[in-house]
Amino acid sequence: MVELLGEDGQVIGNQPKATVHTTDTPLHRAFSVHLVAPDGRVMLTRRALGKVTWPGDWTNACCGHPAPGESDVEAIHRRTATELNIPADAVGAPRAAIPGFRYRAVDASGIVENEVCPVYVADLLVGPADLPAPNPEEVMDVAWAEWPHLREALTTVPFAFSPWLVRHVETPVLDELLVR
Repeated sequence: MVELLGEDGQVIGNQPKATVHTTDTPLHRAFSVHLVAPDGRVMLTRRALGKVTWPGDWTNACCGHPAPGESDVEAIHRRTATELNIPADAVGAPRAAIPGFRYRAVDASGIVENEVCPVYVADLLVGPADLPAPNPEEVMDVAWAEWPHLREALTTVPFAFSPWLVRHVETPVLDELLVR
């Protein structure tokens, strides 16, 4: 279930996730998280080709929808385990980077994303070589980049990335949190 939101950001109901993303998607609650390796590189994931929206696009480490009543931090740990097979004890405490992030974007198929989607940063407590393979139904590839290089790619070839990740660079706070 996904929590539906009014224009004021307050929860107004719930809807099954399988039915919420359409050509007329209602505003709903989500999250994005950037995972940072001990060496300072940022994880990028390439969305599996079976994803409903933006299949095959590169994006931040993990995104998802908190269940009704679930905190963003609980949802981050649940989704990093589901999508990336990373256990909660391998992810440091998520820090809110862009708490009020909201976006609306339309996929080439016409499916709309319409989300209040706070952006978090969390440190990985293990190195990339120690991570298991991600869930192939969610992620088809993983890459690691230094934030300045990723930032440049996002502004140079935005079409290769999810629209929410491209919009993340509009907020300079990530520059402060992701440059080591």
